Amino acid sequence: MLEVRCLSVGRLQTNAYLVFDEEFRRGIVIDPGDEAERIMDLISRCDVEVDAIYLTHGHFDHILALRDLRRELGCKVYLHKADEGILASAPRDAKYFLGIEVPPPPKPDGWIADGQLIRIGSHLGKVLHTPGHTRGSVCYVFEEMIFTGDTLFAGSVGRTDLPGGSLKDLVSSLSKILNFPDEFMIYPGHGPSSTVGVERKLNAFVRNLMASGD
Repeated sequence: MLEVRCLSVGRLQTNAYLVFDEEFRRGIVIDPGDEAERIMDLISRCDVEVDAIYLTHGHFDHILALRDLRRELGCKVYLHKADEGILASAPRDAKYFLGIEVPPPPKPDGWIADGQLIRIGSHLGKVLHTPGHTRGSVCYVFEEMIFTGDTLFAGSVGRTDLPGGSLKDLVSSLSKILNFPDEFMIYPGHGPSSTVGVERKLNAFVRNLMASGD
């Protein structure tokens, strides 16, 4: 069975996730947005061996703990190559949006692609390329769970007015997510969790965008 633990971290309250195999105690971290010590404490309390860090996209508020976590855990970092430039611009963006100085993030150890398989202990998940918020935005799908980053939120959707954003791509990506069964859990980059069924039925942004894309 896969377990999910979530910490809302940093000034922008980004959701950092620890996803792990309950039996084998192996796991991954998704989007270590900030507060590396809190994330490390969670990993320790859950008694999990972290095998890798996966990013849903390259925006600074999803990676501010990346350098410290990678050093402490000694694991590899993965990102879609289309967001390589956005990741590299994290110090500039953090200064512009939050007025803080941050060091350059480490370069990813590998690039992920649509359909790529990801192992967590005895469980397999896959990468779903979902551009729109950024060109390299992805979701991670495990069993009946989708980690959507900033593509889809409970009651909202990701913005497309930043560099690399595309409303047309976002509509296409939302269609991919909404094709999953109603009971699939949505674990977004910010805010509370939801389900595919709830968002398909009640998310006004989703309904309006999908209607405009018909």
